[in-house]
Amino acid sequence: MEAGRGAPSRVLVLGAGAAQLGLLRAARSGGLYVVAADRDFSAPGLRLADRATVVSAEDEEAVERLAREERVDGLVSPGADWPVRVAARVAARLGLPHPLSPEVAERATSKTLQRRCFEEAGVAQPGWRLLHPGFQVGDCSLESGSGLALPLVVKAPDRQGQRGLSLVRKERELAPAVERALAASRSGFALLEELVEGPEVTVNAWVEGARFVPLTVTDRITADPPAFGVALAHVWPSEAADEEAVEVARAAAAALGVRDGPTYTQLRVGSDGPKVIELAARLGGGHDAELCVAALGVDLNRLALVTALGETIPAPSPRPSAGGACVRFLVAPPGELARVEGLAEARRLPGVLAAEVYRQPPWRFGPLRTGRDRAGFVLTTGDSRSQALARADAAAERIRFRTVDAQALV
Repeated sequence: MEAGRGAPSRVLVLGAGAAQLGLLRAARSGGLYVVAADRDFSAPGLRLADRATVVSAEDEEAVERLAREERVDGLVSPGADWPVRVAARVAARLGLPHPLSPEVAERATSKTLQRRCFEEAGVAQPGWRLLHPGFQVGDCSLESGSGLALPLVVKAPDRQGQRGLSLVRKERELAPAVERALAASRSGFALLEELVEGPEVTVNAWVEGARFVPLTVTDRITADPPAFGVALAHVWPSEAADEEAVEVARAAAAALGVRDGPTYTQLRVGSDGPKVIELAARLGGGHDAELCVAALGVDLNRLALVTALGETIPAPSPRPSAGGACVRFLVAPPGELARVEGLAEARRLPGVLAAEVYRQPPWRFGPLRTGRDRAGFVLTTGDSRSQALARADAAAERIRFRTVDAQALV
């Protein structure tokens, strides 16, 4: 991954939070000159960059100025949706390579456009309804003929990370949930989706010339409300998914027009089969790429970087290197972090490939509400999925977050 005359290629990574750590490390180890942009000056990945900038990855004008100033050879947005659109649009204007056209990136970052594309292509998905900005929240109800029934998921169609997301099981909960979604939405719309009752799975894949190569299919273990939708673990291989889930993910990528690069598809498996919740044309933000290396020997971080720089590389050939693999997230008690104990001990346990805490003292943790509230992760392998999960749990039990306001063990 080098430019002419031995000079390192320059890559702009949009985001430097927990979701971008794996790719930032891969970029450094690959000899690239790394420019990182994140609006949070304390983002943990900024320390991995050659040039760390406090620039919002969602500020398209600022990102374009930075790309021009740094004369970057490519842009990449792992683990975050809206910057995928920013990266594709900026790359197109600067004549830089990018696996997605601006049009495909727009579809991949709008849940509304996704729903319409899936509907046109016949891709299995939940029942849905879009509420426009002029909708009167006070009159919100599931009137006869709406085609929807409780329970419902209410979300902002152009946000991620549980912003504006609610689970509604009673009709009196609907109006405030819609109000939260409308307030969080960039466009002022809210999306209502019928809840598919069943386990959640994730299909991570690579697309090359419209050829869909499935990689890790994982069970997504999630938190209970009020942290609805927050993943606590990804476990491979999936017990809930079968080949039908992979085919639905394949159809979803085709419906959006994704021809190259990574895809991350969340599905729920109900009584009538798997249905697509959403597809992201990027690397997953829950250390999915690192899990893929551990499970199948496929380095998705490197693939994403090479593609962002316009280089060609053969499609991945997955070769299972373990019977099971697991990413398990750490949750700290609320309060100001004083110290972390047991991290070295956890790393020495059998099957532990990585154990990391995202924040340093005096970071203040709040209650778990979104993915950003997670405190760290462990990555494990085993002879089976159950052993990998047990090893992840054992490692997490060794790691203790001592806070000023609470001394609970996690």
